[in-house]
This record gives sequence, C-alpha cells and structure tokens, in this order.
Amino acid sequence: QVQLVESGGGLVQPGGSLRLSCAASGSIFSINAMNWYRQAPGKQRELVAAITSGGSTNYADSVKGRFTISRDNAKNAVYLQMNSLKPEDAAVYYCYARVVVQRTTLREYQYWGQGTQVTVSS
Repeated sequence: QVQLVESGGGLVQPGGSLRLSCAASGSIFSINAMNWYRQAPGKQRELVAAITSGGSTNYADSVKGRFTISRDNAKNAVYLQMNSLKPEDAAVYYCYARVVVQRTTLREYQYWGQGTQVTVSS
C-alpha cells in the first residue's frame, strides 16, 4: 500500500504565500508523475501543476508565474510554493502520484492524498 500525506495548508491573506508538501510512503519502487490538483466548492477538481520524474513541469494558466512545483525524489515528496495568492486560489488542494509498485511484477498505480485546505481571505 502507498499513502500520500499533504501538509502546509491554512489561512493566508491575499498576496501572501504558502508552501504545500506531500510525502509518499509505502511499498514504492519509483514514482512517475506527481501533481497538485485543487477543488473549490461547487467546482470540478482541476490540475494546478504537474512534475515528471525528470523534473519537467506544467502549470495551469491561472497560476503560471505565481506557483512553483518541485520534488525531491530521494524523499518521495512533492512541493507547491504558492506566492501572490488570490481569493480565487482558495480550495482543497490534493496531491496525486503515479507510483510504480513491485509485487509479483512492476505495475503503476494512481494515488491521491486526503487534501489540505487553503483559504485566502483578509
């Protein structure tokens, strides 16, 4: 089994910053993509940022230039540095990972974290 645990959410004023962390643990052979998604009340879950095992990144247009995704492969962790936060960034942020697990064979599985709340308000 693999678990993803997020941390770092909270309340921040508009223009402020937060850094989210997500650590994967369990029977991990390797991790391919690690992404951050978010879901605001009444809205669909959307991709915020993605990073490959090689470090290539991709961002939603709404966060480009403000958010930075990074990962530490040795720690099986992914981070999201969020700067210049806006009220519309408020949501539950979810970590997602495509993890290769070795059982009888190597196979990739998808996992989600439990989510961490980000509130942007004055």
